[in-house]
Amino acid sequence: MRIRKAKISDLGNIMIMYKSCVKGMIANGIDQWDDTYPDIETINQDLEKQTYYVVEEKEEIIGGINIDQNQDKTYLDIDWEDKSDSFLVVHRLGVKEEFWNKKIGENLMLFTENLVAEKGLRSIRLDTYSGNPKAIKFYIRLGYRELGSINLKPNKNEYYCFEKIII
Repeated sequence: MRIRKAKISDLGNIMIMYKSCVKGMIANGIDQWDDTYPDIETINQDLEKQTYYVVEEKEEIIGGINIDQNQDKTYLDIDWEDKSDSFLVVHRLGVKEEFWNKKIGENLMLFTENLVAEKGLRSIRLDTYSGNPKAIKFYIRLGYRELGSINLKPNKNEYYCFEKIII
């Protein structure tokens, strides 16, 4: 397994990974994502900005994550512990369904923590859907603290905001 910066040519295989992930989420009663999101335009923008990373196993893309400093404007309503604004934000962490529970997501989050340290930043911010108990438990187990909730999408429940101070 290796994590690398994604290339534009990875787009099709990244979308295959998300399709598998979404299928598994829906089968588990999690309606966070669907056929409309994550969408090809959003992932293409991530690739163009060079902020998207993939996990490969035997040259197959089995997971992905976007890591940048862009936060939704609703994040401004959260009382973050890191007041320095020295953070990275995690978006669209996904893993092919057949690779769930194999520490792929955990490795991507540890990779993100290392990026924070390498860049001399302090923390990681993210949000996850309140209707996704697996993700909520996952982030808490990795040491993230829930600091509040936001509304991101019409016709969806709220999203919980998490933060982890790295340095």
